[in-house]
Amino acid sequence: MATGWAGDTAVQDQIDATVEDAIKRARSRMPSGPGLEHCEECDAPIPEARRKAVPGVRLCVACQQAQDEDEAFAGYNRRGSKDSQLR
Repeated sequence: MATGWAGDTAVQDQIDATVEDAIKRARSRMPSGPGLEHCEECDAPIPEARRKAVPGVRLCVACQQAQDEDEAFAGYNRRGSKDSQLR
């Protein structure tokens, strides 16, 4: 198959680079360092087991779950229907 100036693995290289960038971006958003003893949102105590399991934890389980649910609805139409592309 003729690919012009691109190498034979150019498409796979681009896919790999995209995945690596997404992984780096996700890791950069993860908290690190010592966790808090009390939730930043509701001031509830964060159990020691959670602080050990999640380095840099800043939220209690309830507040983290609420934040994760809010982020799940980012407003993207992942179906890619023709109608959504016309807007």
